Amino acid sequence: MKINTREINSFFYSQYFSDGLRISAGILLPSLLLMEFNKFDLGLTLSLGALCICVIDNPGPVLHKRNAMAIGNLCLFIVAVVTSFARLNVFTLGLEITVFSFLFSMFIVYGNRAASIGTSSLLIMIFMMDKATPPSEVLVYSLQILAGGIWYMLFSLVFFGIRPYRAAQQTLGENVADIARFLRIKADFYVAETNIDDNYRKLVSQQIQVSQHQDAVRELLFKSRIMVRESTAASRILVLTFVDLVDMYEQIMITHYDYSEIREKFMSTGVLTEIARILHHMADELDDIAYLVLSNTRHRHLMDFNTELEKLKLKIDAIGNQNESSNMVLKKILINLRNLGESITNVYNYYNRKGVQKSTELRGDVEYTQFVTHQDYAPHIFFDNLTFGSSTFKHALRVSLVCLIGFTTAKFIALGHHSYWVLLTIIVILKPGFSLSKQRNYQRLIGTIGGGAIGILILNFIPDTTAQFIFLMVFMIGAYSFQRLNYVVSVIFMTPYVLILFKFLGVGLLNVAQERIVDTVIGSSIAFIASYIIFPTWEFEQIEQTLREVIVANINYLLTIADNISAKVTSLTSYKLARKEVYVKSANLSATFERMTSEPKSKQRNVKDVHKFVVLNHILSSYIATIASGLTQNETQRPHPEALKLIKRSIAVLNESNKKLHGANIEFNVGKTSNDTEKTEPSAVDTLLKEQLGFINKISYDIAKITDNILQ
Repeated sequence: MKINTREINSFFYSQYFSDGLRISAGILLPSLLLMEFNKFDLGLTLSLGALCICVIDNPGPVLHKRNAMAIGNLCLFIVAVVTSFARLNVFTLGLEITVFSFLFSMFIVYGNRAASIGTSSLLIMIFMMDKATPPSEVLVYSLQILAGGIWYMLFSLVFFGIRPYRAAQQTLGENVADIARFLRIKADFYVAETNIDDNYRKLVSQQIQVSQHQDAVRELLFKSRIMVRESTAASRILVLTFVDLVDMYEQIMITHYDYSEIREKFMSTGVLTEIARILHHMADELDDIAYLVLSNTRHRHLMDFNTELEKLKLKIDAIGNQNESSNMVLKKILINLRNLGESITNVYNYYNRKGVQKSTELRGDVEYTQFVTHQDYAPHIFFDNLTFGSSTFKHALRVSLVCLIGFTTAKFIALGHHSYWVLLTIIVILKPGFSLSKQRNYQRLIGTIGGGAIGILILNFIPDTTAQFIFLMVFMIGAYSFQRLNYVVSVIFMTPYVLILFKFLGVGLLNVAQERIVDTVIGSSIAFIASYIIFPTWEFEQIEQTLREVIVANINYLLTIADNISAKVTSLTSYKLARKEVYVKSANLSATFERMTSEPKSKQRNVKDVHKFVVLNHILSSYIATIASGLTQNETQRPHPEALKLIKRSIAVLNESNKKLHGANIEFNVGKTSNDTEKTEPSAVDTLLKEQLGFINKISYDIAKITDNILQ
């Protein structure tokens, strides 16, 4: 019961619920306020503008929100005017739908925020299709819509201006919870009953979530001057927490070894069960951190990791007494656990009132702004993608043709006066890839049917208008709160909210419910068929680039180890940038594989081999992280020259795989160790390092073989 209460409270503290409240208030307030002055029609028009602009109000730096919503408002006004005149003739309206659907779908080439501007513009086009506005009133009505969009933009900016750090806090808290789930999956590798292959599937799937939230936090923190440059304790704590969180994620990544071998050697000792138990306790502590970040509260953690780790050390030492070198792997795991425990304690100290002022010095040896990507908005990017070699171009062309088909179908088949629902369904469902379109199609259908049933029951059995209005607000907040969290739930909330709204507008209940369901089915059917037969984009067509990017990232990560061993000066920023690139590209690969598995069997290519590549890549990056982390912390002595040879060999093998994937050859120059180092007898740590590098070399060869299989 306690866990359920914590989960519920976390949702209400989360950015999802905050977004739902803000968006709902921004849309409803103009109608509610102007209704008091008998200007309800004007209020509805303003709310329509706000409804379209809220699509652009995605998580991110306030400056980016402001610029995007300003451009969105300009597009909103232009599209509203053009559509109002184009609708006077069915052929000009069809032409406008075709052209605008293509144009605004191409905005994807400039990133997600630009894509949301395109979606906002298409929404106002769809809503204006059936709006019978006399030509003399077009300009005034379009200006009213623009006023609603500007209202929402100002409302949103003021909302964030009041609590400038809240969005970053919420996203950071969600990221901590993601890492806690990742840690639990890692802990299960030490449990004998866990199937290793199945657990890898869970691990790579969770890695996607971690990467997405980390990118969101980077955007909010490092693209906002207020976070990095302001001298307030709140901004410094957020940046330091995130930096430690990424390091903590690395510590979790490097608690990776050959689990089959470890189980075979140590399962009978009981030490692996103890490791799994400690990792689960650490995950519990991370969940507590996630909650305190989300709720903005202060409390101390209860688990004393030092006591638990000392007990674990005694067990490991007992194993070592039997064979001096047999417990070296367990000692490395113990070191990782200690580092992870220290990281958790450090984060707790940031949120301890007594420690806030002592622990908020930003680290000057890391240039944080280098860790965020900067979108290029050059016009040539748009024109360079006007080719069938571009998946974005094929997607835009598909959307354009399908919207024209949907428009034509709605004119002849759709029921009633809300035939724009057919086009609205198509716009929402169609995504660049088949798997995403298929998933959204299913979610939209289930949500609409389920939500329609709920709406009809409420309107039939709860006649009180006050109660209905309360339900409307609850459903509206729920729809926008779950929009990014769970789309099925969002649509289930949205459908009764729309039905109740139309009831207040005096439209027949059953007619509207039937119309919405039928039009949704029509739009879903058209979108699903089109995503399969009209310029489809399959993941196997994109897989080469994804594999190439992850191999290059791992080569660069290996080069940081080579530079360290060769006594070259390497900055902490360079190392962390290489690490970040590996995590991002690995998450992209995992996401591509997940999408591939949801495509039709006939369109899947070498799925088993791609899965093997995903797992091998995870193992490779984990081993590299293990070694790199130790070297950057000066935990090892200068290694034997054989280590450099192994690194050079691994890089050469990966480079060869990269060239087979049509990638450019990566030049590398691995130096030699000094003669003094060559004469030094290798220590136990050096021996383990050599073994780890040998395993990396083996994994590199395995990746090369799998790459050949994929390319066949």
